[in-house]
Amino acid sequence: MLQQFLQDFGYFALFLGTFFEGETILVLAGFLAFRGYMDINAVVATAFFGSYAGDQLWYYLGRHKGRQILSRKPRWQAMGDRALAHIRRHPDIWVLTFRFVYGLRTVMPVAIGLSGYPPLRYLILNGIGALIWALALGFAAFHFGAVLEGMLGNLKRYELMVLGGLLAIGGVLWLRRRLRSNGKR
Repeated sequence: MLQQFLQDFGYFALFLGTFFEGETILVLAGFLAFRGYMDINAVVATAFFGSYAGDQLWYYLGRHKGRQILSRKPRWQAMGDRALAHIRRHPDIWVLTFRFVYGLRTVMPVAIGLSGYPPLRYLILNGIGALIWALALGFAAFHFGAVLEGMLGNLKRYELMVLGGLLAIGGVLWLRRRLRSNGKR
């Protein structure tokens, strides 16, 4: 049942998840690839395209409506102001690495667009950053499955518990972020 669901919707869900945020769903997909439910190369490629497309959209929106977007949420406004300060000092480094800094995934492309960062340069460096991110996180999760299996022996017995645990962690992180953003309105 899980295998059929993943064949039908797994890569689409991964694309959407990485389009909007991505860390948790990419880790989960990497683990599922280790278990043989998904292909690790397709996981990395899908994560790259989802992340790249999402960040390009946020950058474009930042160039045209950046202040309006940031002003909707006080937390985003504060993070956007800090992000702009970082971008002004080391713009290329931030474009390459922002997706590795937890909590900045959505705000940073908006701030980069707002900063006036050149579109072609962003297109190229964002692509490089998204590729490194997808490869590093996807393969780390894939190999984490091998380490976990080595520690636990036959992981098949624990597969549903590990999958449930990863989903629970992702849900808690999402809920925490949601509660924080609602509490600061």
